[in-house]
Amino acid sequence: MLQFQVDDARCTRCRACVKDCPSRIIEQHKNALPLIAAEKEASCIQCQHCLAICPTGAISIFGRHPDDSLPVVPEQCPTLTQMTQLLRSRRSVRQYQDANVDPALLQQLLATVANCPTGVNRRELTFNVIDDKAVMQRFQQQVMEALKLAMAEDRLPARYGYLATALSWKQEYVVQLLFRSAPHALIVSAPPDAPCPDQDIALALAYFELLAQSAGLGTVWWGMLSMAIGVVPELKTVLGIPADHRFYSMLFGLPAVHYARTVQRDDAAQIKRVDI
Repeated sequence: MLQFQVDDARCTRCRACVKDCPSRIIEQHKNALPLIAAEKEASCIQCQHCLAICPTGAISIFGRHPDDSLPVVPEQCPTLTQMTQLLRSRRSVRQYQDANVDPALLQQLLATVANCPTGVNRRELTFNVIDDKAVMQRFQQQVMEALKLAMAEDRLPARYGYLATALSWKQEYVVQLLFRSAPHALIVSAPPDAPCPDQDIALALAYFELLAQSAGLGTVWWGMLSMAIGVVPELKTVLGIPADHRFYSMLFGLPAVHYARTVQRDDAAQIKRVDI
């Protein structure tokens, strides 16, 4: 049941919800209240656009009341200049403080990132989080032992030659390369039958990265984990990632380095004008 309810005292019959519904399942007959016929409920993609667009907060759905939503106030949103500053000043951080991130802050970040878009609004992402530096240290030890055993047994794929070379270095160098001294990690995964699992994962991590930066945290995309799991698949189980899920990950924490200025690479992408 969608629990689609319209407050008669608030509804102005503006038809905004009817016009904006992506599934076109909201009906409004003359001056009656908007409604969703029972036989059309299965077509709802649960986007909550109807709740969000109603100017008077008349619509509730899924037991969600509009008064519990944040109001959209343009003056409180970042300006183009502020967003430009945030995006241009973002850096991949590879040096971190030996400290845990405040759990309340982390919970706020993850709850916000849970609102990121997914293909067809499927919302089937799973967030696996290492939120304690002690847990990260134990995971580091497991990864190092597993990789050394794989190397001793000649189980490193040829495509991971870089990893094989790194494992021949001193232990401290290898740990720094694989974990960057980060106390935390976020692994985002999606089921393979999602409409666009890789894009959903990348969007969630990109949202997290920028939100974390705005909160004073540092992040770095963690491709080394994918490489390690490619060699030692059981590490996926250790992290609690569903066996059939696609995934990618990010290291994060309080940065131990500060960048004084942005870099200059406005010409890093080719820009081609389409003229049809």
